[in-house]
Amino acid sequence: MNLFTERAITIMKQIPAGKVMSYGQIAALAGSPRGARQIVRILHSMSRKYEIPWHRVINAKGEIGFKDEQQLFEQKRRLEMEQIIVDENNRIDLDKYRYLPDGLFF
Repeated sequence: MNLFTERAITIMKQIPAGKVMSYGQIAALAGSPRGARQIVRILHSMSRKYEIPWHRVINAKGEIGFKDEQQLFEQKRRLEMEQIIVDENNRIDLDKYRYLPDGLFF
């Protein structure tokens, strides 16, 4: 596993319940500011194996990224179980719910 992937997994596993991070935010913190698509691939292929809280990762607009209705519903359900409000456009208020980790060292 490469260093970027290791860092990304570490960051995502630290997102606390009731908070979210964007793909781009995670990529930048992991060392690749333009690596948002890589975060999507990591989530898709490694979420189960590494027990990543995939539902806490959203796009830069604060939106749930899934177009598939079942996946969208599942992510929304999980977020709402953590008291995160998802509006009728499937958006999350990033000012309120964005996780800003401090002291993140590798």
